[in-house]
Amino acid sequence: MARSRLLGFVALLVAGVGIAHSATQSSAESELRKAVQEMLDAIAPGNADVWKRYLDERVLLVDENGVVRTKAQMLAEFSPLPPGLVGNLALDTFKMRQHGDIAVLAYEAQEHLDYHGQKLASRYRINDTWQKTAQGWQLLSEQVAAVLKDPPSIKLTQQQLCEYSGTYSLTAEITTTISCTADGLTAERSGRKPSPYLAELKDVFFVAGQPRTRRIFMRDAQGKVVAFVDRREGEDIRWNRT
Repeated sequence: MARSRLLGFVALLVAGVGIAHSATQSSAESELRKAVQEMLDAIAPGNADVWKRYLDERVLLVDENGVVRTKAQMLAEFSPLPPGLVGNLALDTFKMRQHGDIAVLAYEAQEHLDYHGQKLASRYRINDTWQKTAQGWQLLSEQVAAVLKDPPSIKLTQQQLCEYSGTYSLTAEITTTISCTADGLTAERSGRKPSPYLAELKDVFFVAGQPRTRRIFMRDAQGKVVAFVDRREGEDIRWNRT
């Protein structure tokens, strides 16, 4: 009987700890959601005071262009959006993992920008590390990545598409065969399944779902297609037409 009561007490204790941890996690998540949205709201009007309050003195911030800034450097660059620009950022898809006084966040921010009357929508994926201090939550590090998307495609004539048809070699063993069809171009690399090439511009193609890469066809002085390059982050891999 005594053992049964002891086991029951232990079970209640464990449940109580679990509930307390869940409540602590929920409270931290609510506080950090609020802090992050405040920081996002402060960007358009250039309200540096909000960021000054949340940024730890040791913080390192990496923006979507790969630029690394300290707290002082970040605050020095704060200013309102210039005339003709109206925008806002909304917090989305928020995830948090807490480890004691450290919280790691992974979330997305949706930007809506009116750029001199033209509407733009950009999305950013952000990874934060926060620390709970006597002054409240402080941001220790942040890395921002732009969520890439496919460009709009255009239609080329059948004659234009068939100018790219042929076999292109990377090495003697690795080739890609380009075929023109009624729907566009189909590329089949040796040992792989065919994939459609969509035209972004004349001589510039992409594969849906691969916005980091472009296939750019090269021409000689007479205008004949002689090669294409796979271009990613400014680096080219050349395939010569055989």
